[in-house]
Amino acid sequence: MTNQLNQDEVRVLGCFIEKEMTTPEYYPLTLNALTTACNQKSNRDPVVAFDETTVVRALDRLRHLGLAMQAGDGGRVPRYKHALSVKLYLEPEELAVLAELMLRGPQTLGELRARADRMHSLKSLEEVEIILKHLAERKEPLVMQMPRQPGRKECRYAQLFSGVPEISDEPAAPAPETATLRVRAENERLAALEAEVAALRAELESIKGQIEEFRAQFE
Repeated sequence: MTNQLNQDEVRVLGCFIEKEMTTPEYYPLTLNALTTACNQKSNRDPVVAFDETTVVRALDRLRHLGLAMQAGDGGRVPRYKHALSVKLYLEPEELAVLAELMLRGPQTLGELRARADRMHSLKSLEEVEIILKHLAERKEPLVMQMPRQPGRKECRYAQLFSGVPEISDEPAAPAPETATLRVRAENERLAALEAEVAALRAELESIKGQIEEFRAQFE
């Protein structure tokens, strides 16, 4: 299971985890909300431009593998959620680290601590290292430590849901300081919240328009 997904499916799965942990009031997600999350410009590398058809294909495959499902909330619009915590018996801190690896690719301990902390509090690099160790030592490993790149002092870690990542011998840019990562993470969190508010306002205006059209039928 840990190497069967393509990049689109990994992005969808990562978005499910992220939204469940950062905006639980809007989770499970509609197809529109899930597509918006996939195409989000903050906390994503690379940035993509999925249409709903692409997301549906990825969602169907995840459902077939038992990694996602339709929520049984009985609402007018179908909503969907992931099933990783049940399927693979993962703890919240493990999900947070996996989500960051799914959404941004291979990262160092410092990058993961600064970025995943928005989903689940991570107190130290040692805690992140222990989480990664547990994920790597499972019967079916979910992460791996990559060889150190030329020009880097720290190793990076990668998720294995889409198989073993390609390893480049190209020199890498120096990793930014921890304080810089935290500032960037905070800026990205604020940008994501602003995007959520804008989307909700647009949805509210749409609902208002529909109500006005409905009222006009009886006037």
